[in-house]
Amino acid sequence: MRPDTAATLYAEVAAAQSEWKLPSISAGVVRDGELVWTGSRGRFADASGLEPGPDVQYRIGSITKTLTAVLVMQCRDDGLLALNDAVGKHLPGIAFGDLTLRHLLSHSGGMNAEPEGDWWERNPGVSFDTLAATMDESQAAGRPDRRYHYSNLGYALLGEIASRLRGASWMELVTERILKPLEMRRTSYFPLAPAAQGFSVHPFSGRLSEEPAHDAGAMAPAGQLWSTIEDLARYAEFWIDPGYEVLSRDTIEEMASPTASDPREGLAASYGLGLRLHADDPNLFIGHTGSMPGFMAGLFVDRVRRIGAVTLGNGTFGRCASVPLDLLRIVASYEPVLPAEWVPEPELSQGEELLGHWYWGNTPVTMSVTAGILQLSGALTSRFSPLGPDLYRGRDGYFAGEKLRVVRDGDTISHLNLATFVLTRTPYGA
Repeated sequence: MRPDTAATLYAEVAAAQSEWKLPSISAGVVRDGELVWTGSRGRFADASGLEPGPDVQYRIGSITKTLTAVLVMQCRDDGLLALNDAVGKHLPGIAFGDLTLRHLLSHSGGMNAEPEGDWWERNPGVSFDTLAATMDESQAAGRPDRRYHYSNLGYALLGEIASRLRGASWMELVTERILKPLEMRRTSYFPLAPAAQGFSVHPFSGRLSEEPAHDAGAMAPAGQLWSTIEDLARYAEFWIDPGYEVLSRDTIEEMASPTASDPREGLAASYGLGLRLHADDPNLFIGHTGSMPGFMAGLFVDRVRRIGAVTLGNGTFGRCASVPLDLLRIVASYEPVLPAEWVPEPELSQGEELLGHWYWGNTPVTMSVTAGILQLSGALTSRFSPLGPDLYRGRDGYFAGEKLRVVRDGDTISHLNLATFVLTRTPYGA
């Protein structure tokens, strides 16, 4: 990383620490599968003066939800559930049992944000049975499918469902199915030294008060975990380039597709399946923010440009969780990703005879090759992959998933039928 890029990144972190009175903040940037920059500011990771660094643990709050979502999607991919299953199918008798798992993953079911009783983040956790006994559909924040409404409670249910389906505790599943494959050795249920102390800052005296860090119990799948910059960098790399032993690339794409949004913000800040989405036209950042008493965290990646950023801080309030978005913009501006070098295209195994000009009525379109894939451009655009002799499927755009059929008259191609759009070699009347 160039010195001017590193200096600008550090200035951004330092500004957040100073302006928002953060006892400490640590950050890291990932590019092309590597942690290429780290920076820390503030000398009070704990009361003894522990300095922040890439291997110091902080509580990551709701970034935990992304791991819970991964467990649920693994269950789906293994045929143990369907996203449109009713919650009550897997948790019989539970309140909100008519909502679907998709509702819970995307915060679109109208479920209340927090469980009934004392504020769970500042009190010892309870068992799932105790939590379930307090649930009441009269506390719903709204009707399903009307809007995005964040629900910590929904993720407690998702964690319990994964646990019951796999016959292991939620944390055992997180460890065996995510942390070990990704070699995240410093991510844990309870803090492991060196670990930061959570603080809040008095608004007038500027002095520090220690915040509690209770075992969240049944609410753990919503925000329990502790981690480090180095571990979260590995996790960011996973979202950019997933390993199939955890989740397939197709499943990641599904999770990163907009599912619910706040009407005030729309797709500029929407939610997928366990992931926050931030539009940065024409790019998209995916990831999550997190907070627990005394802690804030953020993790976002740009999958196309293969860059990611993570931050951890030990203050209750301030600009920490959103700093990764600014770090990503700095990297993209100071060291833009170079376009792929052009090289001659290889001969296609199927589809060479489709190359060239076609007409949709009198409107010209062109079939060419880009990176070994058939590309239709012009008034109609999509890429196509072969499904069989004279049959292709659209990969993206309007024709994603649609069929393109080659219609022949003997040995000669008569026309192409693209989801009923007829393409011919000559325009009408020619």
